[in-house]
Amino acid sequence: MKSVTKKSVKKSAFTIVELLTVMSIIVILIGLLVPALNHVRKYAKEVKQRAQFHAINVALEFFNGEFEGYPSSSATGTEPDGTEDAYCGAMKLAEAMVGKDLMGVHPDTVFNSSGEDYNSNQLYTAATMNSRKGPYLPIENANAYRMDEIYPSVNPFLPGNIVLCDVFGQVTNRSTGAKIGMPILYYKANTSRISHTVNNPGNSIFNYLDNQELLLLGKPWEQNNPTENVHNLAKEGTFPDGARFYENTRNYQVTNVTMPFNKDTYILISAGYDGEYGTSDDICNFDFKYRELTTN
Repeated sequence: MKSVTKKSVKKSAFTIVELLTVMSIIVILIGLLVPALNHVRKYAKEVKQRAQFHAINVALEFFNGEFEGYPSSSATGTEPDGTEDAYCGAMKLAEAMVGKDLMGVHPDTVFNSSGEDYNSNQLYTAATMNSRKGPYLPIENANAYRMDEIYPSVNPFLPGNIVLCDVFGQVTNRSTGAKIGMPILYYKANTSRISHTVNNPGNSIFNYLDNQELLLLGKPWEQNNPTENVHNLAKEGTFPDGARFYENTRNYQVTNVTMPFNKDTYILISAGYDGEYGTSDDICNFDFKYRELTTN
């Protein structure tokens, strides 16, 4: 009778050293992959933002064709009683593109906060629908939001004023909780002028004050932190107000005089991925390159 001999079975397993090695490799790969994914995500957003600007450019040309000029961007509008109201370039762009109620712009608009003409007639009612033009931008792609959906306090603007927002989703919609962008700034060129300087903005081709009151509302997510709440485009250190705007919009390809980009049309500015106006990741409707301010 054959004897049965039990053979020991040796179970294979990873050693601690092997496990640590594999985990280290995984950590390294993740460290390499995450920044690449973030870069791709950021680049995709930038492409989407430029596409939105292209849509606005086309819409503004339709507006220009019908109204024989681009919408005003001056920081105020005239009310029927002759007083000036708080109504900035970003809001006038939105009204021109989609109207004050997203149903198109009224041809008699004087671009003021109340939506009334000089005779105190309310232009944006159901009765005026057949008179409207546009909307020039498809509503589903316009990213149009009320100011009180973006900012906790909108003074001196009316809460219901509409702005077009960029695509970066830096802000939490105060009504729905969804992620939305920052307002797109709009500056119309005054083609009767030839200067581009912070020293005389009222006589420059572009006036930085067209959106200054909106910029002074700060960053919606930094309302309780005054130090971090200021946009770089509104003011920078010891330089005068508006200096960053005139530097960012200057066309350095023109060397004999100081000239801005788009001197015959308009400028659009998105706050970019960080949601702060006046930083290096801003997206504009021209070839923007960030430069440091100097005292020269």
